[in-house]
Amino acid sequence: MGNRLSTIATRTGDSGTTGLGNNQRVSKNSLRVHAMGDVDELNSHIGVLLCEDMPQDVRHLLVEIQHQLFNLGGELSIPGFELLKAEAVMALDEALEHYNDALPKLQEFILPAGNRAAAQAHVCRTVARRAERQVVALGNEESIHDTPRQYLNRLSDLMFVLARVLNRMNGGDDVYWKSERLQRNA
Repeated sequence: MGNRLSTIATRTGDSGTTGLGNNQRVSKNSLRVHAMGDVDELNSHIGVLLCEDMPQDVRHLLVEIQHQLFNLGGELSIPGFELLKAEAVMALDEALEHYNDALPKLQEFILPAGNRAAAQAHVCRTVARRAERQVVALGNEESIHDTPRQYLNRLSDLMFVLARVLNRMNGGDDVYWKSERLQRNA
């Protein structure tokens, strides 16, 4: 995997290009760089979420997700390379099933709100969706593996579920949408 950075201010990007892991230079506005940036932003938002109070099992899961997102970013940085494995998607599927089983069934839409940890999980969910869209756009133009797209899709679902879990800490609940139309039809 390319050279590790020993100097941060290289000035090699001053011309509007950046280096990929295979030493190829591309525009900072390329689909690949946008996808890498959104995955990096998602990882950073998860880092902010980890500053919040949460159950240890959720914390351990999020730390593992950060490592997998780093793998995903590495894979995106080297065209044709594969770092993110199908097992990572299966791990998200298992976590989804585990955490969703403990939650009450949704009867209404919920708002991206509640306690601060849950609200931050919703931010992670929306950034994961954006990263997924960027990976899909990249895949429409270049050949990439399916696993990055699948991982981001599952991760956004998991972040929704984890937001619900985090809202229930200390006796809290989801914040339900008050739809005027639904209230009229009730």
